[in-house]
Amino acid sequence: MIKIFLSLLLTMAVSPICLAESKEIVFQKKTLRIGKQVLEVEIADSPEKSARGLMFRKSLAEGKGMLFIFPDEQPRAFWMKNTFIPLSIGYFNSKKQLVDIQDMKPVKSEMETSPPSYPSAAPAMYALEVPQGWFQKHKIKLKDTFKLD
Repeated sequence: MIKIFLSLLLTMAVSPICLAESKEIVFQKKTLRIGKQVLEVEIADSPEKSARGLMFRKSLAEGKGMLFIFPDEQPRAFWMKNTFIPLSIGYFNSKKQLVDIQDMKPVKSEMETSPPSYPSAAPAMYALEVPQGWFQKHKIKLKDTFKLD
């Protein structure tokens, strides 16, 4: 009887943790325009959504991306923990002006616990992740601005 009670107690204690880890995060989708390009972006505008980002995905289609929106402008840094897609990141200031572009290498395994960090060259309020090479391919350059519909 005591074994059953302890087993039930342990199950109840662990269940909320398991539920929190498996909770699906839903990202709102919007249209982002920069230069002559139009992207369908998922919006990461909370700490929970920003922490998840594009983790565990197998691909990111051309014309798609993720826009991270922060409450203020400050130096930012991203890493590729559990991110298996080669990405480019564009950092934008509070005026939605591009201040930095970097290519980020995907991890090879979930076992990589310390992937490199990609700090912004200037304070940023927004970060846009797209398939690697997207900014160069579409001739998006520093000081270009975006609009969000």
